[in-house]
Amino acid sequence: MKKKIFFLMASLFLAACGNQKTAETKETIIIGMDETFAPMGFLDENNEVIGFDVDLAKETMNRLGYEVEFQSIDWSMKETELNTKNIDLIWNGYAVTPERAEKVLLSEPYLESSQAIFVRKDSDIQKKSDLEGKLLSTQQSSSSIDKIKEDPSGIYDKLGGDLVLYPSNNNSFMDLEAGRVDAIVVGSEYGRYYVKQAGKEDVFRVLEDDFGQDEMAVALRKEDTALKQEIDDTIAEIKADGTFDEIYDDWFFSE
Repeated sequence: MKKKIFFLMASLFLAACGNQKTAETKETIIIGMDETFAPMGFLDENNEVIGFDVDLAKETMNRLGYEVEFQSIDWSMKETELNTKNIDLIWNGYAVTPERAEKVLLSEPYLESSQAIFVRKDSDIQKKSDLEGKLLSTQQSSSSIDKIKEDPSGIYDKLGGDLVLYPSNNNSFMDLEAGRVDAIVVGSEYGRYYVKQAGKEDVFRVLEDDFGQDEMAVALRKEDTALKQEIDDTIAEIKADGTFDEIYDDWFFSE
């Protein structure tokens, strides 16, 4: 009987040691990012990595039992950094394109970002067609310009003048608030972030119409199919239990 008790206690001790070792040797996932890409992932004034994608990645990988390390990379070399194993994931506002899908394994899209139309709260503009005869602003050299010009509605040719272009979207928002332009087009997530940070929720609103959508996903190496499935399943859980909406509301203005 004493021998049985001894072996039982020994087994429990070894199991406890095994669990402790697992906790102490948690695998680290390295996530590549552009440290200037606010509000998805960027460095704050204290040199800390923050952002919507940062919070979502931490929540996801924590639930999966991984430690997370964020590493700044040359964004133009991001797929090379991934495939040469300098990083394990690209998770920083990574838009889905056919060209990227050939180079990497993509998670299920977790966020849609549109070329959104912002107007003043008291504006009579309710839909894209209401922009006829109005002054529209966006950032110079941005993808928004081509999307507006090539929009199937033909609204570009019906505006009340050419596009009003500024070096930054902040300038466009200031002109919109001052009434010098009637509407602006900006990436949805950046626009919502600006409104939230500036405390202008009572000044601006977003139309349901937009100038096209992008989907964002996590990029993995082609062979990492098991990790992809874990990430997909966990993000689905995060959305189902409301945590995704909590993270979103921390960063973005939503009506």
